[in-house]
Amino acid sequence: MPAQPAFECTRCGVCCVAPDIAALDKPLGQRCVHLGADNLCAVYDDRPAVCRGYRPDELCARVAAPTLDQRVALYLAEFGLLDEAARVARGAPGSMAAARRLPVVR
Repeated sequence: MPAQPAFECTRCGVCCVAPDIAALDKPLGQRCVHLGADNLCAVYDDRPAVCRGYRPDELCARVAAPTLDQRVALYLAEFGLLDEAARVARGAPGSMAAARRLPVVR
């Protein structure tokens, strides 16, 4: 199998805004409280495992745009999450927040 092409992080900030991050209780489409104005993580050395494990891929290239807001919109559109993100922005729980409230089935 051929090696996957390496994608470099462009430090665009979209991975710290668009997805919800349960480990940080960060809602969908909302800026992580640890993301600095320079789009760099202020707690990089202590970031959770989910953030440590993230690797740039072809999605990063597909959501490239001049502004962070445009990049986030492209990311959310890619996964059909624009409406849910708008609801979360208005205070409604997102799907991951709702899922975390479900009982654990053993």
